[in-house]
Amino acid sequence: MILVSETETRKRSHITTALRRDVQAHLAAGFDDVWLVHNALPELDLNEIDFSTQLFGYKLAAPVIIESMTGGTPIAAKINAALGKIAEELRVPMGVGSQRAAIDDPKLAYTFRVARDNAPSIPILANIGCPQIVKEDGVNRAKAAVDMIKADALLVHLNALQELIQFEGEPHFKGVLARIHELTAALSVPILVKETGAGISRETAIALERAGVKGIDVAGLGGTSWAAVEYYRAKERHLKRQAHIGMTFWDWGIPTAASIVEVSKSTRVKVVASGGVRNGLHVAKAIALGAHYGGLAMPLLKTVSKSGTEAKDILSTLFEELRNAMFLTGSGNLDRLHECPAVITGRICEWLRARGLLT
Repeated sequence: MILVSETETRKRSHITTALRRDVQAHLAAGFDDVWLVHNALPELDLNEIDFSTQLFGYKLAAPVIIESMTGGTPIAAKINAALGKIAEELRVPMGVGSQRAAIDDPKLAYTFRVARDNAPSIPILANIGCPQIVKEDGVNRAKAAVDMIKADALLVHLNALQELIQFEGEPHFKGVLARIHELTAALSVPILVKETGAGISRETAIALERAGVKGIDVAGLGGTSWAAVEYYRAKERHLKRQAHIGMTFWDWGIPTAASIVEVSKSTRVKVVASGGVRNGLHVAKAIALGAHYGGLAMPLLKTVSKSGTEAKDILSTLFEELRNAMFLTGSGNLDRLHECPAVITGRICEWLRARGLLT
């Protein structure tokens, strides 16, 4: 008889729920409120555009990251292996999902390790959550996550909203900031912090930079809603109150476009824009707002579970869309794109003005 852990069961449930249900936020990420100013005289040829960049000493083909998605169950091993192959071929970094399951049960480590096996020469990002690092053995757990996949950096994911809605949740966040600070000194790799669909504010970003983190993935409102995922899981268990709370907080958070400005205007860390990033124009807008990289997960998860070729095509198309946006703004490289004039309208403009981030 094969015993399946509660964590492994939950990871499988997360994958199937995300693939079978509509778990997108009802509110947009805000990129429609951002307009890049068209340059009718770009004064460059399309083939001159260079959007290569670097991360942790690796040269990347594009400022795009395959976001953390999954792990801890056999179906996740297939997904991570396919994503690793794509990341290696296209020369972009990849994050793995929360490694708690494999830290608790080393037999599941292969479901994460396959990413590194298939992507030996690009940055791979380990992943652990706040309730894990605040445990007494939190530093050792973080080190185990890094060692497990020979990671180039560790992502600490902030998922307070999900832990609240999840019926197995552990909303234990007291002492997280101090432990993150401890990890920056104790680990041999950089520490990055990633939200999970609710965005990061200016105040949180400043505190994280002071704690020593080297990068922040805003993962804002506008993409996958983990409150929605947990709503469906609670509903399947007939947990009416928990499902009701999930519905209430379905669209909680800071829109991605606003969160990019919140973080980039207040810190000097590397900023990853994720949460509703669906094409190369979104990446271009994110970089013009202050991000250094764009990240996406759900479009790849939905396609890689069927065909690695289709997932690769999504990223290849995104690269061409980014190149086209740079051409149409006269941006021959990413530095120029960072300086590209952008007009912010609508609710994102209102948000940033209310926060004193837009004059």
